[in-house]
Amino acid sequence: QVQLIGSGGGSVQPGGSLRLSCAASGRTLSSHAMGWFRQAAGKEREFVAVVSWSGSGWSGTYYADSVKGRFTISKDNAKNTVYLQMNSLKPEDTAVYYCAATSGGTIYMGADYLRQSSTYMYWGQGTQVTVSS
Repeated sequence: QVQLIGSGGGSVQPGGSLRLSCAASGRTLSSHAMGWFRQAAGKEREFVAVVSWSGSGWSGTYYADSVKGRFTISKDNAKNTVYLQMNSLKPEDTAVYYCAATSGGTIYMGADYLRQSSTYMYWGQGTQVTVSS
């Protein structure tokens, strides 16, 4: 069983930075797509970013348009951890952030597939990010 533990959330002023971490236990996640989603109060969960995985034939990252150029997703397979570096934060980035992982050996089926929350099997508990002056 895979467990994802997210951390690094907090409160920051607009223009500030935070780095979220998501540590996985129970299984190495090198062959799993790893992503971040967020859910603001009263809104649906939305895709933030995803990073490629071993054996997929795809190498790279995808980002939501709203965070492109400000957020960076990365993955450390040796530590079984995925990160989300968030810079130039805006009040509209305020949300609970969730890390997520697909099942092992996921086949790459394009960006739209990876942007869907239903693609992911495992979810972290969520970490709150608040951007406010």
